Amino acid sequence: MAGSSVDHETRLDDDDHFSLKLWLRILTCSNLIESKIRYHLRRDFDSTLPRFDLLAQLDRADGLKMSELSQRLMVTGGNVTGLADQLQQEGWLVREQVENDRRATRLRLTDAGRERFAGMARTHEGWVIGMLGSLSRDEQRQLHALLGTLKRGLHGDAETPAATGRPVPLRRSVRASAASPAASAELPAPIARFRNKARP
Repeated sequence: MAGSSVDHETRLDDDDHFSLKLWLRILTCSNLIESKIRYHLRRDFDSTLPRFDLLAQLDRADGLKMSELSQRLMVTGGNVTGLADQLQQEGWLVREQVENDRRATRLRLTDAGRERFAGMARTHEGWVIGMLGSLSRDEQRQLHALLGTLKRGLHGDAETPAATGRPVPLRRSVRASAASPAASAELPAPIARFRNKARP
């Protein structure tokens, strides 16, 4: 099988439960979109997805404390500190002391950083619009509503990191080859195969 056609769904058998097939299709689409975005960010802006996500949070707020960023990004404080150090050195953001809390630090985009991110965000939006272009507007709305129902159900699971607010480390980004967008894909961990499963 060609490398470009290998994804999570190639692990499936005909007798797998339909819920498993649906989960792996969602996972495959999510990974494909993320992989393409990582590749384009690296190619067009020499940037990474974690950097973009941090900048996006700061762009939406008039400064955020390090702890707030860590919660919003659902990553550890160490991850935020490392990214902030890089972005401060490059002139994207500044650190400020928080009044009445000498232990806390607030991050804020510089004027230059906000202007640079605005151009990046517009380009990013175009990528996403293009990637979802195979669906009509009505199909996109239907999918959005269905995934919203699924999301609400998943938030009811108290064991998930999203429900508990536990931070997780940022995934290491993969440098993509300009000649092969597929090279930016991160190889997933093996998915457990279940036997004696119920039929749908």
